[in-house]
Amino acid sequence: MTTPNNPSPSAALPEHIAIIMDGNNRWAKSRFLPKLSGHRAATNAVREVIRYSREQGVRYLTLFAFSSENWNRPEDEVKGLMSLLHLSLKQEARKLKKYNIRLKVVGERSRLSNNIQQAIDEAETLTAQCQAMTLCIAVNYGGQWDIMQACRQLAIKVKMGEMKVDDISEQQIELGLCTQGMPPVDLMIRTSGEQRISNFLLWQCAYSEFYFTDTLWPDFGPADLGKAIQIFRQRERRFGKTSEQVVS
Repeated sequence: MTTPNNPSPSAALPEHIAIIMDGNNRWAKSRFLPKLSGHRAATNAVREVIRYSREQGVRYLTLFAFSSENWNRPEDEVKGLMSLLHLSLKQEARKLKKYNIRLKVVGERSRLSNNIQQAIDEAETLTAQCQAMTLCIAVNYGGQWDIMQACRQLAIKVKMGEMKVDDISEQQIELGLCTQGMPPVDLMIRTSGEQRISNFLLWQCAYSEFYFTDTLWPDFGPADLGKAIQIFRQRERRFGKTSEQVVS
């Protein structure tokens, strides 16, 4: 596992890219289309980014599909998003397996419909042995919730006498996160011009490089991702060290 003190040999290429896919509604509004048209157009961008990431050798790609705060959106939009999610899980799982891509869905699943939960289980099972890349989809996910539920697991272990308070460490917390087994995020990308991370992968992004673009997500493609990776490669990642130490 890649850590800040032990970066991977191929550090020039981000091992783990996370993307906040923002701007679907604005894309639709600028074209005088219904909001769901933007979300449908976004699925094409998702396919292209997944394909390009795999071709470039990215090992982990995490996409923010639906946050825990998105339930506050208009009811018809939420229903439409859930319908698109269910359809995508059904249609894309076999394609992911064909291209040797493992699917991992993170987030609190209990609020999702039984149909969606079943589709998630089936897609994850179908692609469980794939090794070329891991595609992680965040659904009903929030970074604060993720840290909280990891800490709650540790609190239960302490209460049951399975571990001591002094045994709690950063590594123990990481083992309880939804992304357990995945490396920290190297490159965080947000589209549509917004410059915040909106409660996404708060722990996992402690040493991430951030890249913000004005491009709306449905218009974001391989060329845009390639540019983000190129800029990432030009940055010096010090992890608390000096530039001289990094060079040596």
